[in-house]
Amino acid sequence: MAVNITPLHDRVLVRRLEEKEQVKGGIIIPDTAKEKPQEGEVVAVGAGKLNEKGDRIPLDVKAGDRILFGKYSGNDIKIDDEEYMILKEDEILAKIGGSAKAAGGKR
Repeated sequence: MAVNITPLHDRVLVRRLEEKEQVKGGIIIPDTAKEKPQEGEVVAVGAGKLNEKGDRIPLDVKAGDRILFGKYSGNDIKIDDEEYMILKEDEILAKIGGSAKAAGGKR
């Protein structure tokens, strides 16, 4: 089901990506002890922020990008029984993608 929400200005709509149930040692962590994931997928982005001259500054992320964000960033919302987050572009810590992985692997 497609979400029909467009964030305003420099805000981003994000769907949290769930972490794996099991760790390397085989221990299964119950839902009550888990922290919320800090990784998500961008669902929709705003048009961008206006600068002093009135020009629009486009966002660095786009729909479909995987991102990392701070533990206490954004606002949680629920739409059609699905949980999302709305956060400002400033609260995004990093973008995870093919170019980011390739750059990190060549040391």
